[in-house]
Amino acid sequence: MIDSQIAISAREVDFYYGDFQALRHISLDMESRRTTAFIGPSGCGKSTFLKLLNRMQDSVPGARLAGRILLYGQDLYGPEADPVAIRRRVGMVFQKPNPFPKSIYDNIGYGPRLIGRRKAAELDVIVEKALRAAALWDEVKDSLEKSALALSGGQQQRLCLARALALEPEVILMDEPTSALDPIATSKIEDWVRAASGQLTIVIVTHNLQQAARISDLTAFFYLGELIECGPTDELFTSPREERTENYLTGRFG
Repeated sequence: MIDSQIAISAREVDFYYGDFQALRHISLDMESRRTTAFIGPSGCGKSTFLKLLNRMQDSVPGARLAGRILLYGQDLYGPEADPVAIRRRVGMVFQKPNPFPKSIYDNIGYGPRLIGRRKAAELDVIVEKALRAAALWDEVKDSLEKSALALSGGQQQRLCLARALALEPEVILMDEPTSALDPIATSKIEDWVRAASGQLTIVIVTHNLQQAARISDLTAFFYLGELIECGPTDELFTSPREERTENYLTGRFG
């Protein structure tokens, strides 16, 4: 029986780059329509695991996965799984903004056009809805034909978020989406996460412990390729079960 309260479920996931084992025995449930934060030192496996959730590691030479990752019960790595369809359902926002060298409008319309939504009136609605969702519409509505590359870094990151939202995904993955942004731009991304939680499943990697505490419902602590513990954010930050988690949160290592 599929638990509709669980959006993504990982079971005994091991992951290798050639002979190097990057992840060990990861079992973790990410709840539907809630925000889960991954924390831990650099190189601990957070981003590696995040990218497995929409098969972004498929093209890495020598990469190999063991175990299962389920999206609402569907095995993301099963023989019937279509990576393109998975990436429509599971959107991704990267650490560094990566707008296409196209207009603002065409950045948002690119994905919908690929899946056959080509009518101008329909695209207009999709573009406005996505930009509004990413809190960018009021800033760019009069310059939709201008190059996306002319936007500020914070605007570019919200544009990339809008581009992902245009495909109406069920899950949004965010890999340190504010690490290159100033405090004002960071606050706008965090505002979006808080507003969208309850409507979308969000999984975010962050090195900023205060950010994780501010915006996540659940927090998972990774260390040396292992999941040390996961729980409600308030509980994990105030009374972690594992000594390694407490040591990281209090700055004794990491």
